Amino acid sequence: MRAAIVLAACLAFRAVAADLPVYGYQVVHAFPHDKSAFTEGLFYLNGFLYESTGRKGESSVRKVKLETGEVLQSHQLQDEYFGEGIVPWKDKIYQLTWQTEVGFAYDQASLTPKSTFPYPGEGWAFTTDGEPVKDLNELEWVKGEIFANVWETDRIARIDPKSGRVTGWIDLTGLLPTNLVDQEHADENVLNGIAYDAAHDRLFVTGKCWPKLYEIKLVRKR
Repeated sequence: MRAAIVLAACLAFRAVAADLPVYGYQVVHAFPHDKSAFTEGLFYLNGFLYESTGRKGESSVRKVKLETGEVLQSHQLQDEYFGEGIVPWKDKIYQLTWQTEVGFAYDQASLTPKSTFPYPGEGWAFTTDGEPVKDLNELEWVKGEIFANVWETDRIARIDPKSGRVTGWIDLTGLLPTNLVDQEHADENVLNGIAYDAAHDRLFVTGKCWPKLYEIKLVRKR
């Protein structure tokens, strides 16, 4: 992988929200999503969603049919690993882990593990192109910008990859209806997961253990 891969590590992130544009959303379509999937990474490629899930003993990398939520292929990580973000690069998929300082490379076609790579600190998420940014969770490259979930909020930051500055916010408050929230684990069911279909200009978002994945359109609020 080249140096242009962006890594979101456990660092302090601050941005001044004043005078930045804020976008709301319009739901285009709601798709089924595995509500047991503790989503840590998500991307769309060649007609399918690819998702990484977290929690020790439950972490995986999976290929998912968008329309039905069916898991078509999956690879389960060993119990000591807590899966984090994923990114496609050439013919492989790369995955970070949370606190074990090791990442995995998989064959893109089969999800067979091919190699490992080390890095210092906690792994959270990464994407291709851009410069390092701080304290963000799931990342996605969208039309020359980095979209990033801000941990434990309903907001996505829009980031200029050249400067690392936040250029706007996407407010997804209320996207998952209250009646679909798992009240027993409500604190964990946070927004986390962004995928972009460049060929059809479709933006998808979901959250940890959400029963739905949403295609949305952005609407300028201010």
